[in-house]
Amino acid sequence: ITGMKMKGASGEKLYYVLRPCFQKGNTIFTPVDNSKIAMRAVMNKAEAEALVERIPEIEAMWIDNEKTREQKYKEAVRQNDPEALISIIKMIYWRKRTRMEQGKKATQTDEKYFQMAEKLLYMELGTALGKSREEVYEVIVAFMEKNRENE
Repeated sequence: ITGMKMKGASGEKLYYVLRPCFQKGNTIFTPVDNSKIAMRAVMNKAEAEALVERIPEIEAMWIDNEKTREQKYKEAVRQNDPEALISIIKMIYWRKRTRMEQGKKATQTDEKYFQMAEKLLYMELGTALGKSREEVYEVIVAFMEKNRENE
């Protein structure tokens, strides 16, 4: 947290200085008193490991109404809550699977939000676990397979 030290800024207003982990060279300044942007600490390694273990227990968010569903997708992505992201990833996965069984493709909306949710979730888990997005995906798949074998 710092005052803005740029031309035209008094330096009195405080800003969070954010440097995205996977976009080198970018810096984001957001006012500390901005009520429109929800800030939360990135999960630590223990929290990330616990979340991966809870994935089988997290319910898929099932919404039949198309407009309501997209609104829930937007809300989950905007909030960037890991459990909500897992919930919509699960729902979209099952929707895609059901549509494929019916000879249909996944909807563009499902594809768009599936990719966004996965990216957000895997980037945060990757940061906490010290792994790439691909490695996080492999960790989750391996855990799910191990969990399935133990049932």
